[in-house]
Formats: sequence, structure tokens, C-alpha cells
Amino acid sequence: MKMAPSAGERGFPFLRTNPRPEKPRQRGITEIRGPYYSVVGKRYLQDLLETMGAYVDSLKFGGGSFCLMPRKIIREMNDLCHENGVTVSTGGFIEFVLAQGSEAVRNYIGECKELGFDTIELSTGFITIPADDSLRLVELVQKSGLKAKPEIGIQFGAGGATPAAELQAEGTRDPSWLLSLARRFLEAGVELIMIESEGITENADPWRTDVPALLINELGTDKLMFEAADPEVFAWYIKNYGCDINLFIDHSQIVQLECLRSGIWGTKSLWGRVLSYKEK
Repeated sequence: MKMAPSAGERGFPFLRTNPRPEKPRQRGITEIRGPYYSVVGKRYLQDLLETMGAYVDSLKFGGGSFCLMPRKIIREMNDLCHENGVTVSTGGFIEFVLAQGSEAVRNYIGECKELGFDTIELSTGFITIPADDSLRLVELVQKSGLKAKPEIGIQFGAGGATPAAELQAEGTRDPSWLLSLARRFLEAGVELIMIESEGITENADPWRTDVPALLINELGTDKLMFEAADPEVFAWYIKNYGCDINLFIDHSQIVQLECLRSGIWGTKSLWGRVLSYKEK
């Protein structure tokens, strides 16, 4: 398993940076998006992990992209991630599978396990499903030996680049409902919950900063991961909640995000101001 480079291994070791916890990390987790908006294959992934793999905790396939790829390549990519201490998530796709019935769900979970996925994301942005049913899905995934990672948010119809006007017409859920649902997932043994950005920092003017504040104040940061696939968004999270916040970004943003986390670079608002204090 690859760890974050020590001061003697990385380039320019005489320059101090914010210390990063070793993998597997419990905080400061970074999940990157894999194939979806652009092609990500094993050769590109190899380059990414050779250079920045120490700072990547999870790879997430987008939009069911694995359904279009050869099984051999999916397995090779997942194995490559594991060789570098990176877990692999299905990303939000369960809505499509649920519409095809319970047998399809069971087959989907089995195929995910066969191909080397570690985590099945349970997103429900496009569908309405009772909370008890979502908890049953969590239980089914956990019994298979995989990790269940619910994705929840306040915006109905989130997750598919729907135009802002259409999302605004749908309206948003009460944040207290989001908090209640998150608590139920944690009580069911879920280790990490993804918070959908739409309605909060995406397609929201002004941003609903009260929503992450409510969740963090009530639940802390360790059990939450915030979708932040926009530099302005992940910079805001680090500025307000520190370098150890768990974030989901695009694969193309890993260097920029880690420069912020480590405190070596940033915008005028953050340059030289992102610090951490850890006892040696």
C-alpha cells in the first residue's frame, strides 16, 4: 500500500508542509471521479497514481460508466487502485438498477463484488424511495461484504447535470430531514455518507452554507464527505472547516486540492493560511 511520501521521499523535503495522515485515513479523505466527463483508463490512472496516489483515498466511477467498459479493464483498473491503497466506489447508479427489480439489484451487488469494487454508493437523487427501503439496501450491501455509502442531499433530481432552472422548479428538502436520515444511516453502521452538492453549492444562489454547517455541527466531519467538484467549492470547505475535511472532486483536480490541503499554494484568500497542528 502506498503511503503519503515522507519528508525524505518527496521532492524538496526541506520545505515544511502540513502533515497528512497515512492511509487508510479516517479524515482528510479525498475521493476522485474516474470515467464519466472524460475517459479514464488504466494507463492514465497509472500516471495519476504514480504521481499523486499517496493523496488519493478512493476512485469513484461516474454515471454507471463501468457498464460500457470491458469487464477485464474494470478489474484491472480496480486492481491497480488496490495496489496503491485506493478503494473503488461504484458511484451513483443504483437508481437505474432499482428500476429493474430486486433480482437486478442482487445481481448488481454480486457483479460489483466480482469485479473488485469496495463500495456501493446508494444515491437516490432521481427517485423517491422510503427511508426504510434505503436502510434495507444498506443492509443488503453490507451482508455481501461490501461497504454501503449513501449519497443524500436536499435537491430532488440531483446528480445528472440537470439545468439549474429545472432543479429550482423541483424545490429542495428541509435540511432537518437530511440530518435525520444521516443519523439513521450511521446507526445502521454506515462509515461515510456523501453529501450531494446540488442545492447546496451547485445550482444554488446564494449557497446554502447552513446545510453543511448543520450536518457538521450535529455529526462532526469524520462521517461526512462533501461533493466539491469545483475549485471554488473545495477551497470554501477547506477555508471554513480545515484541511482535514473529506471531499469528493474530479480526477483532474487532485493536484490543486492537495496544494491547498498541504498549505503550499492557494488563492489570495487562502495562500499561507491553511495550517494544521499535530503532536509528533
